[in-house]
Amino acid sequence: MKKINKPFLSLTQIINMSVGFLGIQFGFALQNGNASRILQTYGADVEHLSWFWLAAPLTGMIVQPIIGHYSDKTWGRYGRRKPYFLAGAILAAVALAFMPNASFLAGVLPAVVLGAGFLMFMDASFNIAMEPFRALVADNLPDEQNTTGFSVQTTLIGIGAIAGGFLPQILNKVFNISNESANGNVQENVLYSFYIGSAVILSAILWTVFTTKEYSPAERTSFGFEEENHDQNSLKDIFKDFAAMPITMKQLGLVQFFSWIALFSMWVYATPAIAHQVYGLPLSDHSSKAYNDAGDWVSSLFGIYNGVSALYALALPKIAAQFGKKTTHAFSLICGGLGLTSIFFITNPDMLLLSMIGVGIAWASILAMPYAILANTIPINKMGVYMGIFNFFITFPQIVNGIFGGMIVKNIYGSNSIYAILTAGVFMILGAISVLFVRDEKA
Repeated sequence: MKKINKPFLSLTQIINMSVGFLGIQFGFALQNGNASRILQTYGADVEHLSWFWLAAPLTGMIVQPIIGHYSDKTWGRYGRRKPYFLAGAILAAVALAFMPNASFLAGVLPAVVLGAGFLMFMDASFNIAMEPFRALVADNLPDEQNTTGFSVQTTLIGIGAIAGGFLPQILNKVFNISNESANGNVQENVLYSFYIGSAVILSAILWTVFTTKEYSPAERTSFGFEEENHDQNSLKDIFKDFAAMPITMKQLGLVQFFSWIALFSMWVYATPAIAHQVYGLPLSDHSSKAYNDAGDWVSSLFGIYNGVSALYALALPKIAAQFGKKTTHAFSLICGGLGLTSIFFITNPDMLLLSMIGVGIAWASILAMPYAILANTIPINKMGVYMGIFNFFITFPQIVNGIFGGMIVKNIYGSNSIYAILTAGVFMILGAISVLFVRDEKA
């Protein structure tokens, strides 16, 4: 195989390249921590939440391979990946501003339907921006810096998520902005958080656009890349690439299935589960002051696990170098599984901090290690499309959970979503077992 000699980048260059992901995750944290609460404010029942959340993985499954395919084939005056994540950021900023205002358009459609529609639009926008960012890291870094690049990206993701997760509670506790719902409208602290998130995501993306260079086709050829064809090939090529995916990607698909079916349950059901199990509220309560206090704490807990993730990500390159990528990922997923299952046994909200340590360790590894394993096993000239196709293994388990999760919660768990969180912990541990069987080889 022809050797690819990409230049090593400085830490500053790697950070600049990933600052945009900080902004994306700021908005993503606001979505994950507050979307279920917003939808319940609009009148959604707990067993229907997973159906509304289906919009997110469905759009990701469709959008990301297409974006990856075309970004592989694109080169213009603004670069290869930049036009895509800039467009995604602008659309995400618009969606963040509109989702918590859906009740004001209730005369057109029910607020819960509009809220779900804006959730779909928001997640599609995040997906337009997300995979070109991952492909940018793989484009610009030599193999020896892949783990470092994805770990730095994970650290910045953590910083963005900490800020986004804590923001509603900061606005409520520090600035006395109300966290109570009035007349079916979204809580003011959540509303202003989404406005701030809209500004942050745009600023962060622009930072990366103006500080990061993409290698031109001529430069890529000089590094040893095969000559590239930038014609817009048929979308049918995506299906051909899917059929020809490397064995490592297929094996990682099972790991991703277990990991992301667990994460989806946590994001969808954490607020109602913790409000009932830890705060002792009735299953029917989704609007009281105590429920909104629980919702603010869940949003902050999501910030905490992302903070743990940011710190752990700094250590991932050394841990992976010492013990191997697969062993590191397996250990991390076990920590996440134990963290999720522990929620079932907790009655003191402060003790949930311990649960989030385990979840944060798993989240850091989920965001970095599968991509570090994958980056060395796929063809260089198809990095974007395969990163997009790999997203299938993130969205498919969420779709499965979204379709069946609500029915299971209602008919088997008696509408008590804490059991969905307990099941999520078991799935995370199954992911840890399955990663040990992945074949980690260079393409």
